[in-house]
Amino acid sequence: MKIWTKRILLFLICMGVAGCLAVVWLSAYVKSETAARILSAEEAAKQDADCILVLGCGVRPDGTPSLMLTDRLETGIALYRAGAAEKLLMSGDHGTEDYDEVNTMKRIAKESGVPSADIFMDHAGFSTYDSVYRAKEIFCAEKVIIVSQKYHLPRALYVAEKLGLDAYGVAAADVSYRGQSYREAREMLARAKDFCNAALKRKHKNTIKLKRKPRLLGDAIPVSGNGDSTND
Repeated sequence: MKIWTKRILLFLICMGVAGCLAVVWLSAYVKSETAARILSAEEAAKQDADCILVLGCGVRPDGTPSLMLTDRLETGIALYRAGAAEKLLMSGDHGTEDYDEVNTMKRIAKESGVPSADIFMDHAGFSTYDSVYRAKEIFCAEKVIIVSQKYHLPRALYVAEKLGLDAYGVAAADVSYRGQSYREAREMLARAKDFCNAALKRKHKNTIKLKRKPRLLGDAIPVSGNGDSTND
C-alpha cells in the first residue's frame, strides 16, 4: 500500500511540474508571437486603424477609474488625437447597474475633448477574449489598435490574430502598480488558457470561429457609425 501511495504521489508531482512547465512555455510562446505587433505611439499613429480599442480594468465605487484604467485612457485618447484612428471603442464590464466601466471611460474621454459621436461603448467586454471577439463580430472592426498595459498586450494580440483581426498594441504607462507580481503570474495562466482556446478554432464559410463565444453577442454596431448609438 505504501509503495502505491508513493507512486501516486510521484505521479502527481510529475504532472504538476509538467503542467507548470507547459504554462511557462505557452506564455513565452504567446509573447514571442506578438512582440512585433507592440508599437510605440508614434508607430501606431501611422496605422490608420478602424478604432482604438481601450480595454477596461476597474472602476472605484465612486465612479472614478483605477490607476491602470486611467493610464489606458490617457494613452488611448493621445492615440486618437495623433490620428491613429477616428473612433475610440471603450470595452469593459457593465454587467450590473452598480458597476459600470464603460460610461466612466466615455465620460473621461468626452471631458478630454473627444466628441461623443467618436466614442463607442462595449457594455459586454467582460474579459479580454470577449472584448476582442466583440470588436470584430459586433463592432465590425477589421484593424484595431489595442491599448492596455505591456504585460497584458501579448494575450490580447494573440487572441485578435486568431480571430482574424489586424491588431497592433500600444502599452499604457510603464509603471509598477500595486499587486503587479500577482497580475503577471495570473497572466501567464491566462495566456496558456487562451492559447488552448485558440487552438480549438474551426473554419466555417471562410471565417474563423473559436469554440467559445462571448457571454453576450447581439446585433452589429459598426464602429464606422455614430458612437452615441451605444449610449444607454
